[in-house]
Amino acid sequence: MSTTLDIAMTVNGERIARRVEARQHLIDFLRLDLGLMGSHAGCEHGLCGACTVRVDGRIVRGCLVLAAALDGATVETIEGVSDTGEIRDLQNAFIARNACQCGYCTPGMLLTAADLLASKAEPTREEIREHLSGNYCRCTGYHAIVDAVEAVARQRNGKAQP
Repeated sequence: MSTTLDIAMTVNGERIARRVEARQHLIDFLRLDLGLMGSHAGCEHGLCGACTVRVDGRIVRGCLVLAAALDGATVETIEGVSDTGEIRDLQNAFIARNACQCGYCTPGMLLTAADLLASKAEPTREEIREHLSGNYCRCTGYHAIVDAVEAVARQRNGKAQP
């Protein structure tokens, strides 16, 4: 016997109301119920960062949060953040430096990088690596990703072009 609950939340600026299974994870709700496929279900244990989204302005692992717990919350996915143009410079820097080879980790990396740059205007390479350390990438070796984030930080501070 399953339990369902009615929830309402704002997703990427749009108010939605749905009935969800009490044990449905946010990442599954976003992907299966709303068709937002940008964030990925990777390890399903909160270790890889592929399911990273923002809830009420903070990055969270979508596989660790129940959708039912977010009644009244504001959720932003990579689609929403990308559509606003907020991360356009990061996206361009990732492309220019080949920091998104297979693309599986890229949405989580971009959201996590944006989170870092929102809190620290010019992080060091070590700080970038530390902040991104919960997001696994099997293709790039992280060097290109760190280069891209560093370039955007410098560009935003008027020191270089991304």
